[in-house]
This record gives sequence, structure tokens and C-alpha cells, in this order.
Amino acid sequence: MSLSPPLAETLRPKSLDHLFGQDLLLEEGSLIEKSLKAKKPLSFLLWGPPGCGKTSLARLYATSFSMRFRQISAVSGSIQELKKAVQEEISAPLFQKGLLIFVDEIHRFNKAQQDALLPYLEDGTFYLVGATTENPSFYLNSALLSRLRVLEMKPLSEEALEKLLQRFEKEVETLPLTPEARALLIHQSAGDGRFLFNMIESLQPFEKEEAIDEKELSKRLSRRPAHFDRAGDQHYNLVSALHKAVRGSDVDGALYWFARMLEGGEEPLFIARRLIRMASEDIGLADPDALKLATAAKEAYQMLGSPEGELALAEVVVYLALAPKSNALYLAYKAARMAASKSSEQPPPKHILNAPTKMMKELGYGKGYVYDHDLPNAFSGQDFFPEEVERESFYEPVERGFEREMKKRLEYFKRLRSQESPHNTPK
Repeated sequence: MSLSPPLAETLRPKSLDHLFGQDLLLEEGSLIEKSLKAKKPLSFLLWGPPGCGKTSLARLYATSFSMRFRQISAVSGSIQELKKAVQEEISAPLFQKGLLIFVDEIHRFNKAQQDALLPYLEDGTFYLVGATTENPSFYLNSALLSRLRVLEMKPLSEEALEKLLQRFEKEVETLPLTPEARALLIHQSAGDGRFLFNMIESLQPFEKEEAIDEKELSKRLSRRPAHFDRAGDQHYNLVSALHKAVRGSDVDGALYWFARMLEGGEEPLFIARRLIRMASEDIGLADPDALKLATAAKEAYQMLGSPEGELALAEVVVYLALAPKSNALYLAYKAARMAASKSSEQPPPKHILNAPTKMMKELGYGKGYVYDHDLPNAFSGQDFFPEEVERESFYEPVERGFEREMKKRLEYFKRLRSQESPHNTPK
């Protein structure tokens, strides 16, 4: 018994007019429109989330040029399969019309497999359309990227999803849904046309005479997992969004992205470590308690686990977002590292070196060192930079939070150092 194809396959667009939600890629003046108008096919890469129409666009593009279409999955396929497909197509009588190879999930090909595509693209054996849900900059090598135009596809808008529903009703049957239930169905699809059709299939057959309301629809629908990929872009995109919301003192935005990460299955301890980083990088000494609280929250989560420990992390998210901000410590550390890398061969000045042996004393180790605690202000003003390195000022505290106090202390010691003192060690 043969199985009927999935609804998403049955209702796959038959023309570019039915490819809803990607108007920017098809409008006048776009790369694809120019290519079709000039009757000159191109190789390109489609980058976008699941269910946005990447495969459909590749098929319709091939059809527009009357090219033969061969699809290969980089997940289960191989370069050998691609070579075999090429040989089969070359021997086919319709090869003169051209061949378009569609590689789905092309980011799954390793570097060697990606390199194997290059000769075919160079000699025009076939046109290549790749599809990926991951950022091509991170997953495709530069040689392949240089030969492909990257076209970014967006999640389907609610308007585009509504058009898909209307197409289903026109070609299959009417959906017995209340307006509220219809809106929920679209919302649950989260921009994924394939998932929308899968949900419709799970609702069929429609046996009830009265319309299905929002409450009943919620019972019958499976909840769509949050769009998140720990190994891919989304992992870094969301933590970047959280970090920037905290830095921008947007407590509600920070809580939103924190919740999005947890909903997507992110490891809470990863978030905890990033919160500790934020406390050091974006708050620093403007609020020294930020680092203490972030570290304590990590320990609290390790003790309690989920879901109880997540509240401790949420507490830190709120605290960091509302804390006074300063990157002075971060900048000072970077500047000090840069200076240290330029003078790594320079030894410490002899006056601050210990002299445990007679020979070292004779060489001047420790000579002239003043014990700061013996002076009235517990400050000698000695120079602790290498003798051949010019003193630099790395730490510049801001006038926010506790760093106001740090600035006062810094200026106090600068004044003492600038005063003439026999304890100052000249270069």
C-alpha cells in the first residue's frame, strides 16, 4: 500500500506566484528577477529558517529555466552520490537544457566535500543551489562562498501563513475554525509553513459540524518546540541579545531573552557563566557586588537545579540590567595586555626584586626599595614598570556607581605620585 505524500509536499507552490512571504527575493530588481528576465541562471545559496520555502524556491527556479532538478541531502548524501547524479544527467537526452543540483542542509558538508563542488561550478557542469539554516559565514568555506550569491530568506509572516491556509481551503477543504482558533493556528506555526501544514494534517479529518474554538484547538495541537539550536547560530544570537539587553539596561528585554534561551533548552549553567562575564565586562567596579551576586547565583543553581535555581539566575539578570554600567575595567585590562605583549622581554625593575642571596644583593636586587607601610600615607610612589617601559595609564574609572569612589582613590594616589619625593624611583 502506497502512502500519500505529506500535505506540505502536496501543496508545494506550483509557481513563483504561490511562493508566499519572500517578496523581497522576487520583486523587480532583485537578483532572481534579474536572472529570470535575462534568462541567465545563477548558482546561489538560500539561507533561512525551516519551512520558509527554500526547497520550493530552488525547484521553481529550475523549472523557470526548464532545467532538470536533482536534490541531494548533505545529511545523508555524499559527493559520490552527487557525481553519480551528474553522470546520469549528462547521459540523459534532456541534459542540454541544463542541470540544477539542490543540496539541502549544505552546511553539513565538510570542507573537503565543499571543495569537491568547486570544479563543477568552475566548468559549468551544473548550477548549484544550496540551502542552509545556519550562518554561511561560519559553516561554508570562503572558496565556495565566493562562487555563490547568498540570499537570506525570512520566517513566513502571519499574512503569508494566512495565504497558505487560504490555498489549503481552496484546493482541499475549508477549515472549521473560529477566528480566534485560526489566529492561534497561525501563531503556533511561528513562521514555518511546513509546520503549519503538519498541524492541519494532525487535525484532519474535520468531523465536527460546529467550528473548533481556541480552547479545543489547543488540546488537539502539539506544542511547537522553541526555535533554538545549541550548536548553531541561534545559540550565539540569543546570548548576544541577552548580553546587549543587559548592557543597555533594558531589564524587560534581558528577561525576555533569558526566558527565550531557557525555553529553547539552553544549558542554564552556560547562561550563568555568561552572566558572570557580563558582571565583569559591562559593570565592573561600578558595582562590585554584581560579580559576587552572579557567582552566588551560579552556585545557587548548582545546588537547586531546575526549575528552582533558574529564579536565582533571573535575579541576577534583573540586577545586572539595572546596575550602573562601566567597561573601564574591561578596557584597562585590554590595554594592559596590549602593552605587556609589546614589552614581554623586559624584566621587573631591580628595586622591587627580592635578593635572597649575596650575589643578587651585589647586583642591585632590592636596592632602594621602600616598604610602603613604613610611610605616613602607606604610599612610596615608587615606579613598578620595567625600567625601559614608559608608564601608561590603563584604568580610567567613570562617574557612575562605585567607580566614582575608585576615581577619587586613583586621583589621590596620582597626586601623591606627582609630588617630589625621594622615594620616587626615576627612570
